[in-house]
This record gives sequence, structure tokens and C-alpha cells, in this order.
Amino acid sequence: MKTSRLKISVLGLAFAIGATTILPGCDSLTSTQKGAGIGAAAGGTIGALIGNKAGNTAVGAIIGGALGGTAGAFIGRKMDRQAKELEQSIPGAEVIPAGEGIIVKFDSGLLFEFGKSTLSTAARQNIDNLAASLNKYPDTDIMIIGHTDGIGSDAVNDRLSLERANAVRSYAVSKGVDTGRLKSSGKGKNEPIASNETEEGRTQNRRVEIVIVANEAMKAEAKATTNN
Repeated sequence: MKTSRLKISVLGLAFAIGATTILPGCDSLTSTQKGAGIGAAAGGTIGALIGNKAGNTAVGAIIGGALGGTAGAFIGRKMDRQAKELEQSIPGAEVIPAGEGIIVKFDSGLLFEFGKSTLSTAARQNIDNLAASLNKYPDTDIMIIGHTDGIGSDAVNDRLSLERANAVRSYAVSKGVDTGRLKSSGKGKNEPIASNETEEGRTQNRRVEIVIVANEAMKAEAKATTNN
């Protein structure tokens, strides 16, 4: 992962450097604290917090929906609770708290056989647990993003990444998650988080990211509760 860089804007990077300088211990901050500090520096701050663990689409989804301020802190508290539960219930995934959102990242090898888009039996338990959490916290929207490594043509990788994202989406719907909350997309090999020159890097790039953000109802509640 250290060999890749998120394509954050120059302005965002400037904010990120400033945030890192002011808050050198940012990795230890809770989502509540991160949410309260988003403000105008949302792009750089969130990018710095997530680092290069997720693709641009996942990072952008969280930045685009961030409120910041006390309302952001309110949302952050809710995200904290859900993230902790997800970490305990889905040991096969990496849970990345990201201020006012959460990214749940699965290596594709944990969900699918190589080159296929049918969920394995073992993978279904992971998605069962994910769906249970999504149903417990209904005031969120979810984006499911499929990614591949750099081997093969764009056409093949774009199709496979979308089919895998749709497979996760369809299974979550079968477990009771409201279809209106779910969006899926396939990014193929366009958003690597590691080098495609090594097998280790390619393994990291073959992944499915689930992005959880506040929906409009939660945002309205946050604003009303905090008068922000």
C-alpha cells in the first residue's frame, strides 16, 4: 500500500499537511473528533485520515457528504458505534473509520474465486453480518465499489468489478437491506491502492469497498440536535 497515492487535489493536500502538523496524533482520534474537525479542510483531512487504504471514489463519497462542525461530531459518534460493532462481527474485513463515514474493505479473494463474481459460501457469512449491521442502523446510505488488479483488459476488469459489486448488493438486499439505500459501481483497475508490479500489490488492489455515510434523515437530525 505504501507505493500508491490517493489523487487528492493540491488544495486538499495542503489542508492535509496542515491537519497532520496540528494534530500529529490523528490516527488515534475517534470518529467523533474527526467529524468535528472536518470543516473547510474536509478533503485534505479525510484523505489524510484514510491514507491510501481506499480508492478515490470511496474517499470522495465520504468527503462529499460531510457536514463538519458539531453536526459532524454527532454523526461521528454514531459511526463510531457502528464501526466498533463491524470490527467485531466481520473479522474477514478491514474496517476503516473515516470521520462521518465508514469504509469496510474486503479482499476479493475472501469473497470470490479468481476471475469469478459468485459469492463463496464463506463470504456469505461476512455479508450476513454486514447486512445485519446495515439493518440495525437504517439511517445510512451505502455505496459498494468493486476493484480489480491491473492484469487483463479494461473491458474485462470493468465488467468483473461491477459484477462483484452487484453480487454483494444483491445478497445484501436478500438479507433485508433496503435497495434504495444501496448503490454499486465497478472501477476496474482504475483506482489501485498498491503497485500492480508485485503479487502482493495486485492482491491489495483486488477488493470490494463498502462505504457507509449518513443519509439525509441522519443529517437533518444532526443539524436539529446541534442547532448547526
